[in-house]
Amino acid sequence: MGKLYRGMAADHAVRFFVTDTTDLVEEARRLHQLSPVAAASLGRVLTAASLMGIMLKNDTDKLTFQVKGNGPLGVLLAVSDATGNVKGYAGHPSVELPPKENGKLDVGTAVGSDGEMIVIKDYGLKEPFVGRVNLVSGEIAEDLAAYFMYSEQQPSIVSLGVFVGADGTVERAGGLVIQPMPFADDAVIDQLEDLAAHLPTMTELLAGSEDMESLIAIALAGFDTEITAVTENVYRCDCSREKFERGIMTLGINEISQIIEEDGKADVHCHFCNKNYHFGHDDLVKILEMVEI
Repeated sequence: MGKLYRGMAADHAVRFFVTDTTDLVEEARRLHQLSPVAAASLGRVLTAASLMGIMLKNDTDKLTFQVKGNGPLGVLLAVSDATGNVKGYAGHPSVELPPKENGKLDVGTAVGSDGEMIVIKDYGLKEPFVGRVNLVSGEIAEDLAAYFMYSEQQPSIVSLGVFVGADGTVERAGGLVIQPMPFADDAVIDQLEDLAAHLPTMTELLAGSEDMESLIAIALAGFDTEITAVTENVYRCDCSREKFERGIMTLGINEISQIIEEDGKADVHCHFCNKNYHFGHDDLVKILEMVEI
């Protein structure tokens, strides 16, 4: 189970969000049988969505985080609730690529730098908020920082990392977002810029810290920090037979009748957890009867 830390620094002139998503990303790798580079890529997207999820204001709010690059992975998608629980998938989870010259997984090439990042915030209103930005590098963290700046006018330090072991399992994963508040003065901004220039990578922070409190102290070196909340986040798919049944009902009388007549069954697959739901002839007839009522 992962942990999410929220806090303030510099007399509340800076806010930060930090999470260890190792277990969460490993669960996604297991469910989707992700290749190492797919695990690293989707893991960053899941981590980013979880961090942005806890920035939502209301418990019922939802966030969808989508990366559509021109790389071989295809679309990467994650959905988060307001507590940071996430689910997601990669378009082509088995993609394999040679590592970069420094030995690291080549996330940028797998994702592609030509495309866009789309963030949808569903506040339960008639129309959701939709923000988008062109990809900068496909490395996700740089792209998310660009999103914050150009779509939300919020300068941010963003670090995301996933370390995949030699056996293909996720050994470390996590992320952080550090943001100045609107009233932060020039001295605080200068200090943040210096911090960004010397910040270790997220996987280095995770490897070099005894716990998340010490990680936060290292990441925000030079700042007085106050942790204001600690919550848990997991990989959670909320699909169910009942949900897919309601989805079939929305097809309407004519289409359901056609499925019964031509196929006599319906098999539905959940992309988030890879569960399959089978609706036989009698099941479809019952659904049709409910629609006709």
